Amino acid sequence: MDSLDWRKSSRSTSGSDAGCVEVAQLPRLAAVRDSKNPEAGVLTFPAAPWATFLAALD
Repeated sequence: MDSLDWRKSSRSTSGSDAGCVEVAQLPRLAAVRDSKNPEAGVLTFPAAPWATFLAALD
C-alpha cells in the first residue's frame, strides 16, 4: 500500500506531537494510516460507509 496516493487529513493537528491520519482512496475502499508511523499498518473501509462517516463530520 506504500505506492498509494496518501493525503493528510484536513482535520489533523500540526506540531511535533500532531495526531495525524492519512487517507488513500481505492476504487472500492478507503485506506487509513497513522502518518507518524505508516509502517504500523493500514485500516481499510468500504467506500460507501467511509463516505457516510465523512459526511457526518461536516
